[in-house]
Amino acid sequence: MKTLHITNGDSLTQKLNELKLVDGELLTWREMLCEGPTEIKVESKASIEKRTAFLKKYYRINPDSYQEKFVSQLKKLDNLQNYDEVILWFEYDLFCHINMIAAISLLIRKKIEDKPVYLVCSGRIEHEKKLMGLCELSDIQLKDHYDKRVQLTLDDLELATHVWTLYCESNPKKIAGQIKTNSSFEYLSICLRAHLQRFPNMLTGLNVLEHNILEMVDTYQIKNIKQLMGYALEYQGYYGYGDMQMKRVLARLFQFLDQTKDRLILSERGQLALQHKKNFYNTQILDWYYGGVKKYDYLYNDETHTLLKL
Repeated sequence: MKTLHITNGDSLTQKLNELKLVDGELLTWREMLCEGPTEIKVESKASIEKRTAFLKKYYRINPDSYQEKFVSQLKKLDNLQNYDEVILWFEYDLFCHINMIAAISLLIRKKIEDKPVYLVCSGRIEHEKKLMGLCELSDIQLKDHYDKRVQLTLDDLELATHVWTLYCESNPKKIAGQIKTNSSFEYLSICLRAHLQRFPNMLTGLNVLEHNILEMVDTYQIKNIKQLMGYALEYQGYYGYGDMQMKRVLARLFQFLDQTKDRLILSERGQLALQHKKNFYNTQILDWYYGGVKKYDYLYNDETHTLLKL
């Protein structure tokens, strides 16, 4: 069997190579499509131009680097007919799932339907208190996940492609309709809920992750921003953000924080936001995209778990 493995990043690719766990070609999916504007066809000129502009502006990533790190990897799919099967390696979080459904959408455009597609996905591990990423697994656990990989059905592939299409469109309300759809994707529903909660709360103008970070400051003895970064990364739930993304989140919250000699505390604004006593939407609004929609074009109602278009 000639196998193409699509991994969620360099760390996993390196680990698979070191362990000699798998045979075949490895394609490393180096993107962060959960942030910034997207196009349905990630391989298209329009998508590449849109993504390079976003990554350069907000993350100082050189367009040439994007070509080298991501676009060049996609060329391995030009000869998809040479492979007998495809194995996807993605984790439980939103970061990974948005990349995964984009990859599946691309595979569908490459006419993958007649070849088996498998998913190796980590998350809940027996006797572990926290959700585990693929690179956090022991060698034995990773091999066990590989041995128990799940073959995706045509319905699974079509669902992933449909959700990716909705993500790239301008009406995120449609995504809510997919949350209860049954599939082989154990964590997709949770990730879609987490995505909707990224839109600002209608009472405060802050989203769920931003509220949670303020609550951490109020609850724990956090000494400084560096320590807060560690807490935010460790207890972010299903988002899967990395250092670069979390730095941007924290930078937007500085107005809600004060630094004393011994610890970080909430400012007066932070207290008002945490208690839902004032709306800070106008101080937060930014030209920021999630797929095909601007973050601040919708508000999230945490009582009905629905979105309201402004």
